Amino acid sequence: MKLAIDIADILVETLNSQEAGTFPEDFTAHRRVLPNYELSELKDLTVTVVPKSIEITPASRDMNYRDVSIDIGIQQKIGTDTDAEVSRLSELVDAIAVFLSRRSLGNSAFKSIANDPIYVPEHLSDKRLFTSIITVTYRTMR
Repeated sequence: MKLAIDIADILVETLNSQEAGTFPEDFTAHRRVLPNYELSELKDLTVTVVPKSIEITPASRDMNYRDVSIDIGIQQKIGTDTDAEVSRLSELVDAIAVFLSRRSLGNSAFKSIANDPIYVPEHLSDKRLFTSIITVTYRTMR
C-alpha cells in the first residue's frame, strides 16, 4: 500500500537529515522495494529501508488503526576481524534503534521496534557480510 511507501520515504528523509555525529558511522539510507544487491555493492556501509507490512484493526465505528512496519537493513562486507567488525556495526544498529524509538514520523506515531535478526550468521560465515534488520512499526488512524 502507498501508506507504507510514504512512511518509508519519511523514515529515509529523517535518517538522512541528521547532523554528522548523530550516529557512530556516516551513511545514506535508501528506500527500496526490492533490496537485492551484489556482494561487491556492499563493500561500503549500506542502509536500506523497505516497506514490510500493514495491519488494520478497528479503532472506532468509523476509524481504523493502520500499523505500518518498515524494515531497515544494515549491511557491510567485513574483513577478517569478525568480532571487532560485528561489534562496530552493532553499535550503529543500536544507535539507529535508539534514535527511532518513541520518534513519531509525520502523522504516524511510534508503536514498536525490534532487531531481528541481530545479525545473520550464515551471511557472516558464507559471505563475510554483516546483515542486521531493524523493524520499526508506526500507527496511523484513518
